[in-house]
Amino acid sequence: MAAASPTLNDDAAATLFAAGIAARFAGRRGADIFWTASQFDLYAPGLEQSGLKPAAILYAQGMKDSIVLAMAEDALRDGSFACVIAEVKAADQTATRRLQLAASDGSTPVLLYRRHRRLDRCPLSSLSSAMTRWRIGCTPSAPLPYPGVGRARWLVELVRQRNGNPFSLELEACDDTGRLALPAAAPDRAIATGRAAIQAA
Repeated sequence: MAAASPTLNDDAAATLFAAGIAARFAGRRGADIFWTASQFDLYAPGLEQSGLKPAAILYAQGMKDSIVLAMAEDALRDGSFACVIAEVKAADQTATRRLQLAASDGSTPVLLYRRHRRLDRCPLSSLSSAMTRWRIGCTPSAPLPYPGVGRARWLVELVRQRNGNPFSLELEACDDTGRLALPAAAPDRAIATGRAAIQAA
């Protein structure tokens, strides 16, 4: 998974997207989340708005990407966490394969957040053993009939998946239970879903 651009808005959207997914895993399994990164920039109130309580996160900071990946692999093999999130700038195909095998061994889902290393290159363009690759970016929220800011909206793109086509959806950001929503009202949901952009692989 990666942010659509290196901007702060898209980076925050990708972080909260991961937090929402992790919150749902934590709620189902009744276990904590292991979150590892090389720089500490998580904002606890923001994570909580996406459903992930600060008390449910075990945070580990590594000095470099190789240490972050090693900690994520150990946490996955341990099997006691609801989900493992690792933030790195570089992870080759061997590293992602090791994470995939560890996730399988520990029956634990892993979210690898690929941070931007260069402005002109998407982190998802490098080789990876990931089952799916997601790109998350911000879009304008819907105007409200009164002064204020509406619920944040994201462009969520499934860039690649095994045995399936890529697609993109415009979704409303995670609520305090970690759930995403289609922007359209219930009667128009079929229309909103139909707007999903199906692209060739």
